[in-house]
Amino acid sequence: MSTTRWLDEREQRTWRAFLGATQRVREELDRQMQRDAGMPLAYYQILAMLSEAPERTLTMSRLARITGSSASRLSHAVARLEGKGWISRCQHPADHRTTLATLTDEGFAELEAVAPGHVEQVRNSLFDHLDPEQTEQLLDICLAVLADTREGARENAES
Repeated sequence: MSTTRWLDEREQRTWRAFLGATQRVREELDRQMQRDAGMPLAYYQILAMLSEAPERTLTMSRLARITGSSASRLSHAVARLEGKGWISRCQHPADHRTTLATLTDEGFAELEAVAPGHVEQVRNSLFDHLDPEQTEQLLDICLAVLADTREGARENAES
């Protein structure tokens, strides 16, 4: 029978600070994206990941891994973005079981329009509170936490 490894006082403070900080940053980024672009942060992340892919195209399964989204949640989001004309979907020519998502020119233009506000909010919410050494430490910490997790999270953090 195993014993519970309870958090000590410092670990508990760290855990709660981490939860509070990550929640605050995500909420601020989501609010900014809703206000400035009328879309949730998750939609922006989908557009951004496609913009960085070769030919602005990824399989839906790879896009789900990179964004840390379930297949059904991603499918719903992509359908909404497709309705706006920002993403198109089609079957993979070599494997008809695979669906490709492509960022359209209109989607890329939207991403370019909202990216400056997003980056400014990222700076305001996170990096303006850190010095260069803390930024490097945060990167190291995040990569350590992600070291044995899903491929997409590591790819996101390292790119």
